[in-house]
Amino acid sequence: MSPPSGRPFLQIPGPTLVPDRIVRAMAQPIIDHRGPRFEALVRECLDGLKRIFQTERGHVLLYPGSGTGAWEATIVNTLSPGDRVLACVNGFFSSGFARTAAAFGVELERLDLPYGAGVPAAEVQARLERDHAREIRAVLVVHNETSTGVTSDVPAVRQALRRAGHPALLLVDTVSSLASIDFKLDAWGVDVALTGPQKGLMLPPGMAILAASERAIAASEKATCPRSYWDWQPVLERNRRGQYPYTPATMLLFGLREAIAILEEEGLANVFARHARLAEACRRAVRAWGLELLCRNPAEYSNTLTAVVMPEGFDSDAFVAHVYRRLNLSLGVGLGDMKGRAFRIGHLGSLNELELLGGLAGVEMMLKEFGAPVRPGSGLAAAEEFLTGA
Repeated sequence: MSPPSGRPFLQIPGPTLVPDRIVRAMAQPIIDHRGPRFEALVRECLDGLKRIFQTERGHVLLYPGSGTGAWEATIVNTLSPGDRVLACVNGFFSSGFARTAAAFGVELERLDLPYGAGVPAAEVQARLERDHAREIRAVLVVHNETSTGVTSDVPAVRQALRRAGHPALLLVDTVSSLASIDFKLDAWGVDVALTGPQKGLMLPPGMAILAASERAIAASEKATCPRSYWDWQPVLERNRRGQYPYTPATMLLFGLREAIAILEEEGLANVFARHARLAEACRRAVRAWGLELLCRNPAEYSNTLTAVVMPEGFDSDAFVAHVYRRLNLSLGVGLGDMKGRAFRIGHLGSLNELELLGGLAGVEMMLKEFGAPVRPGSGLAAAEEFLTGA
């Protein structure tokens, strides 16, 4: 079979498509990372990210790296070997966050939840209330679990800590939610939020991004996990002067400045509303196909991706591979406990109605071709009816 013609469709939950404006912003000559232009660029990016994290009091940190590196930076700057954390594990990536903490000698108390469930604030509160000695130093939560399409209620988790009167830090992964789903560092009482640039920020991969509260900065002064590259003290000190303690990802910073401008031109509230609208259209298509959503609670549906359970007897990994071969359409495979059982449709970043409908049409065609009992046109009609208000 010859390769499919036309442009590729990237409907994975990240990396997302990079808008032409951002590509052009990065396509310029490299500049001196010790010079005044770079200093201004760093300050613009840090100030812009504070607005995206919705924080006035938090400190933003930028590293060349990845979201996985951001996990490590969060752990080593706030905790010490032997510290105990409550790790809320409801999917593949929350498990990875917990595993990173364990790698540095942090003791895990896991709150294990089935794939498709969000973090239950009541269970978090109950566990913290039993911690009379206040041994738990932090609670680890993934805001939007990318493997399952579940968005947990972070404000409710913070309220759980407050009701329990517990001083633990709240450390939150926002990799697939920031700049797509509402997130408020200050108002929600989050101590560290971590993310990468390749999802809602619409950039290529290559940075680890953190926002840390004053409580987290204070905790870092006593933390004794070994750290060198990820030590945020020299980064904070040099960033204040618009510099880095090492060679930065200069071209990504050019792109980040442009991404922040694009988001603010649309307005964050409008960005969140657009994602919510496209996500609901996607979910209606899935229901019209007669397929099951992995997320169990409608209040926890993710607005950046939808995880779809394949019918019994069908291999989701084989389906994803078939779709790519036939249409050059990329979908997310099932991860962890859902490997071979679910696929994921990404709908985040630089995405509009027409692009979503094109992706849904491809999924629908291929489900039928793959032998699933799907009526052609059913899902697309349901999505169009929602988007047009019919």
